[in-house]
Parts: sequence; structure tokens; C-alpha cells
Amino acid sequence: MKVLITGGAGFIGSHLAEEHLKRGDEVYIIDDLSTGSMENIEHIKGLPSFHYYLDTVTNHHLTAELVDLCDIIYHLAAAVGVKLIVESPVRTIETNIRGTEVVLHHAAKKRKRVLLTSTSEVYGKTEKVPFNEEDDLVMGATHKGRWSYACSKAIDEFLAIAYWKEKRVPTVVARLFNTVGPRQTGQYGMVIPNFVRQALNNEPITVYGDGTQTRCFTHVNDVVGALIKLAEHPQAVGEVYNIGSAQEVSILQLAERIRDLAGSKSEITFLPYEMAYEEGFEDMLRRVPDISKISGLIGYRPKYNLDDILTSVIEYSTRKFQSGVVSNKE
Repeated sequence: MKVLITGGAGFIGSHLAEEHLKRGDEVYIIDDLSTGSMENIEHIKGLPSFHYYLDTVTNHHLTAELVDLCDIIYHLAAAVGVKLIVESPVRTIETNIRGTEVVLHHAAKKRKRVLLTSTSEVYGKTEKVPFNEEDDLVMGATHKGRWSYACSKAIDEFLAIAYWKEKRVPTVVARLFNTVGPRQTGQYGMVIPNFVRQALNNEPITVYGDGTQTRCFTHVNDVVGALIKLAEHPQAVGEVYNIGSAQEVSILQLAERIRDLAGSKSEITFLPYEMAYEEGFEDMLRRVPDISKISGLIGYRPKYNLDDILTSVIEYSTRKFQSGVVSNKE
């Protein structure tokens, strides 16, 4: 099988590429390295069945050529990270929507299968927990840049499903919930890499808000396995699926657990949202997925619990720190 991964040099994309290569597939990626990194694919870029292109997915000519060449397209290329979203809402909206338009446009020519990765952010401010794929989406005010990512990804989902309904392009939407693991950077606000870096350096671990907000973290290996099964399952076409874990933890508890597992002497400090991001920043108090739909289709069950996830990130980060690869600011 030949697969195309847009955003393939990113955190999740590189793990997805690696897994397909293990299966004996031929892998093509395109990435402009805006949030991805060559370091993520350094260990696979010399393989004869791996091909990478450093360009934007909005390059119609290249994207058309790659889509035409491949059997399945994973569209992961997107603006990611709360910090980036708040600071660059124009880039967020344009990157997400334009890229998806280009991929779907070219996939439609030969009805190539497309799996679009979306996000738990599309649930917005809904207070109904756990989040089910049939739930209404509750967005914040348009003058608050924090919601630009959620809205743009929701439009991506509408586009993907519309291409299936109107043009019979076999599309699948996967809403990811806080995917974590080796290679993820804290550069754009990802909480676990940042907490781990601070803990390993015995720096204060900075919790935004009061720490009572909760999240459910999923190991990247669990996510990648689910993505591949969804992309290949005929009954997944035209549907939306949550991919995540139901193991809920508060951010304060998360900081304490990372400190313990890392054997750190770090203190835990609190930073108001308006100082971390912007005035009037709104966060979701709880973000818990209902995973019954994907479990019913492919038997999905996360194999990694929270301690497994944290240990894998701590061990990976420790190796990088010891080798001098990572700076204290990453």
C-alpha cells in the first residue's frame, strides 16, 4: 500500500509514518516544518520506501501528484498548540481550512480515501461530559482568538463529510484527545512536555489557572493504531470518531505525578490564564471523550495508562537532555 501523510514530520505524523513502514507500506510525507521537525524523521528518512517533501500542502501541483500516487491520504497538516493559536489566529484559520480544501479537491478526482484528523477542541464550551460524536458544538465568541482553532477544524470536518455526501469521496474524521508521547515538543504550549522539562531541570512546574481543569491523555501509539484501523475500515467512511482515553486527571494532579515520577524537587506554581495567553482566555473545565463508537467498530481500547504515558515521555526527555539535544527553552 502507498500512503500519503500531510504533516508527516510532525509528532503524530512521524509515528504514523514509522508504523506504516513497519507494515511494509510505501510512505510519502509532505511537511513545511512550520511545527514539524526533520529530527522526527531522521531515523527513517534514509529508508527506500520512505519519501519526504519539504513543502506546503497548499502547493496544488505537488499535492495533486502525491494524492494521485497514493491509496490512502492521512491529512494531519494543521496549526496546533494553544500558544500558536492565540498568537497567530490568521495563520491558524488559513492553514487549517486551505490545506483541507486542497487535499479534498485533489482526492475527489479519483475518489481517494482521506482520513482527516480533527480535535476535541471542536466540542468548544459544551458542559455535557463525556463528549459524544452526536453532541452539539458550543463555540465561544468570535472576538476571542482561542476559538479560531476549534471553528476552523469544525469547518474541516464539515468539508470532509460534505465531500463524502456530495462527491462520494470516502472520508473519515478522527477527533483526537490530548495525544502525548516521545517527540512531542512543548514549544506551542503542550502541557506534558513542558511539565517534564521543568521537572527534569528542577524548575518550578507552571500550572495555568487553578489546576482543577481535567484532561484525558492518550499515548501516540494507541492513536496511531486507531488511525490506521479507521482508515482501512469500510464502515468508517462518512463518520466521525473520538480517539482518546477515559482516564481523567486534573492538571494539578498531573504536575504532582510528573514531579514524583521524575524524582524532581520542583515546586508547583500557578499562572493566571490572562498572563499565560490573553485577557479573557476561556478554558474547558473538563475534556472527556465517549469512546464507545470507535470501540464498537474496531475494538479500540487504550493500552497505555497515564503512568505509562508519563514514564515514556520522561525517559525520552531524559535521554535528550543527557545528550544535550534539548535546550531548557524547548
